[in-house]
Parts: sequence; structure tokens; C-alpha cells
Amino acid sequence: MISTPDLSYERDLWPFHKYIAGLDEAGRGALAGPVCVGAVILPDDEPHLSQTLSGARDSKQLTPRKRDQLAPRIKEIARSWGIGFAAAEEIDSMGIVPATRLAASRAVEMLSFFPQFLLTDFRLELPELDISQAALVKGDQRSLSIAAASILAKTARDEFMRDLHNQYPDYEFMRHKGYGTLVHRRAIADLGYSPVHRKTFTLKKTWLA
Repeated sequence: MISTPDLSYERDLWPFHKYIAGLDEAGRGALAGPVCVGAVILPDDEPHLSQTLSGARDSKQLTPRKRDQLAPRIKEIARSWGIGFAAAEEIDSMGIVPATRLAASRAVEMLSFFPQFLLTDFRLELPELDISQAALVKGDQRSLSIAAASILAKTARDEFMRDLHNQYPDYEFMRHKGYGTLVHRRAIADLGYSPVHRKTFTLKKTWLA
């Protein structure tokens, strides 16, 4: 059963925090390319918000076409939105968790005004920011703000990986977006790592079977 995110958390918080930013990431487990975080502040005075963003949910549960349809709608209706990246080099130097939080901080900095509360997907807490926040397990399936952020993160990262495909066509980033598919793993085995691969993500020999 596919969970449909709603505005339950936002409605509980809006009387106290007008600007609530939902945050979610894309690309955390990829072997190449950046990790990307989306941040979305939805309006608290739009009576038909759930209907306007009908179909928005965890980006992994949506087809690329549906994500591409929803992304501009989210950007149009949001009070503010931001995208943040952390490059493969940053992931290698500091680790995936700090790098993901760095991308999240960059996404928050891209917002046109500072949020008063953060709703984040689980493991995306930002303790370095002095903002009230809550991390929700499977947040992109429960909160519409987080689901909207998930869609923006995924579409932005997919676009980024398509650009990388033009630079490194032999790795076929267009097909797998840097994730560890068999095609991608075999390309790494044959060609070695490119400058945009995460060198600290170990490629196990059993993955090539």
C-alpha cells in the first residue's frame, strides 16, 4: 500500500510557526555524483493545497514523468524553495552523513527567508542550525512538505546527472543516475573511477556478478 502524505504535521505547527520547511535528500546511496537536498516552504493560507499537489509523495514512488510534472507546480505554489548539493569530493572528505547535512544547510540558505521550523526526513536532522525541527521516519510518505522537497531534490539531481552523462558518456549516467546498477558497476570495473565518483564508496567484487 502506497502512503499518501498530508498536511497533518504542518497544520499542528502552523499556529506557532508560519514558515515550516520540509527537507529531503536524493542520491545518498549513489556511487557517483552529488548528494542533493530539497527544501520547501508550503503556504499556510492555501485552502486547496492538498488538491493542488495531489499525487505528490516520496519521489521514489513516482515515475520520472510524474516528478517532472509536479516539480514546477511545487515551485509555483511554494512560499519558497531551495536546492543544495554536496559534491563527490566533499562526500569523500567528510563522509556521507556530514555531506548530506551540508547540502541541506545549503538548501536552507537558498530559501528567500529563514524557516522557523524544519520537518526533515529521518537522519536529516541539522543540529548545527538553531531552528526547532522534527525528523520523521519515512517523512516523505507522511508530510506533504517533505514529499515536495523529495521531488525537487530528485528532479534536480537527475538533471545534474544528465549533464554529467554528457561529460562522461562511457559511464551511462543517463541510465542509472550514478546508482550501483550492474551496468554502472561493470563500467567502473572496466574504466576505473571518474572524477565524479565517490572513491570512499567501496565497490565489492561480488557486486559485479
